[in-house]
Amino acid sequence: MVLLVGFALLQLTNLGRTNPVVTPGHDFLSSANPPPEITAMLRNACYDCHSYETRWPWYGHVAPVSWWLRSHISDARDVLNFSEWPQSDPQKAARKLNHIGDSVRDGDMPLPSYLKIHTEARLTEHQRETLSNWAFNESDRLKGLTNSLP
Repeated sequence: MVLLVGFALLQLTNLGRTNPVVTPGHDFLSSANPPPEITAMLRNACYDCHSYETRWPWYGHVAPVSWWLRSHISDARDVLNFSEWPQSDPQKAARKLNHIGDSVRDGDMPLPSYLKIHTEARLTEHQRETLSNWAFNESDRLKGLTNSLP
């Protein structure tokens, strides 16, 4: 009974789950305009944690899991946030794209713990190669733009 009351009281401490409004033109997909295949992969495998378009699952409302999930998403957004893409800084965007390419190619992203529940985020080897190659090529393109500026 004490454990049940303790669990119920924990629910009163649930922290807010936030999805701030995305400023038009600041989102990666609207500024980079990737091909549909890349857009689909990013939406399915990345956007849930790395954007303001998080789809909070039912268990995201149950403490203490909600605390871990909120912290995890906050950390993910700090590392890479597609909703705050640095389109005005091509060098920074190029570095982020290289990071995406490396993380996807090496299998570091999406996280294995995320993939256990979110099967739609699982990328085949072909998809990993396609996404990472696109990210590297886009990074090179942005670097070329900045190198050609006076």
